[in-house]
Amino acid sequence: MRDPLADLRRIAFLLERAGEKTYRVRAFRGAAATLAKLPEGELAARAGNGTLKDLQGVGEVTARCVVESLAGEEPVYLRRLESTAGQDLDEATAAMLAALRGDCHAHSDWSDGGSPIDEMALAAAAIGHEYLVLTDHSPRLTVARGLSAERLAEQLDVVADLNAGFAELGMQFRILTGIEVDILADGSLDQTDELLERLDVVVGSVHSNLKDEPDVMTRRMVTALANPHLDILGHCTGRLITGGRGTRPESRFHPEQVFAAAAEHDKAIEINSRPERLDPPKRLLRLALEQNCKFSIDTDAHAPGQLDWLSNGCARAVACGVPLDRIVNTLPAAELKSWTQSHK
Repeated sequence: MRDPLADLRRIAFLLERAGEKTYRVRAFRGAAATLAKLPEGELAARAGNGTLKDLQGVGEVTARCVVESLAGEEPVYLRRLESTAGQDLDEATAAMLAALRGDCHAHSDWSDGGSPIDEMALAAAAIGHEYLVLTDHSPRLTVARGLSAERLAEQLDVVADLNAGFAELGMQFRILTGIEVDILADGSLDQTDELLERLDVVVGSVHSNLKDEPDVMTRRMVTALANPHLDILGHCTGRLITGGRGTRPESRFHPEQVFAAAAEHDKAIEINSRPERLDPPKRLLRLALEQNCKFSIDTDAHAPGQLDWLSNGCARAVACGVPLDRIVNTLPAAELKSWTQSHK
């Protein structure tokens, strides 16, 4: 017996992974949310009498998928997506992807992500992750609904409750607490030390004044890397190479100094897997490797389907010769937390 709501969510996941338009993804995920609220038996009844489309948010395509699923058939729409969803990975990239235990950079609808925390977590568990680090934005990034200290403290309680629920279900998966904290103009971090101290993983990224002079940007990033609360330097050049937001050139800084600071303080350089970022560029990735840096291969996912983008970062890491023992998210959760706690 098939679950029509699971089929709708799977379609949304595959559309996200393929980078399809947001409205298409929302059509399927929104229909699933609407249908999940129906009283027991009403879904089958409406499918039988043809009134599914009378419900707000359920269209002809989503209704057809539900009818096919209730009949025990894989919806045609889903079947077509599954048949074209395979990723042709070379052996080395596939091996690196299999070695990753989790993802250290992901967003929920608490900031600028599109899905609740539990949906992001369950999607991560479904693709085989042992953990997902929740890294919603910090307060200074108002355009992304960054979390104030009060909202972040509230989120920590929500994560604790979700992890308790996963444990009750016998799941080995867990959400690790975190933040993508803004690196401010003076190199300080955009959240209180008390809250940063409580987090499992802190990703720090530059989101403002991206055209600063190289000396200024270098000083800013080196200062942040020396901060005992920061663990991972996110998308270090800030570039955009494609996508709906247009393109943006790399920020200019002295990479030898920045990567030397990362290695000195045992911090990781993020290999960002978002198709529009693919940051850092390969020449900088190779330089960071030569300077003995550690790395974290992350998706920077803002929706469940984007959690399956890790292969993008793995391919770049393999191309530049990054060994597995330099990648921090090959570590189990307890060892990852021991590494981040060592910075404090």
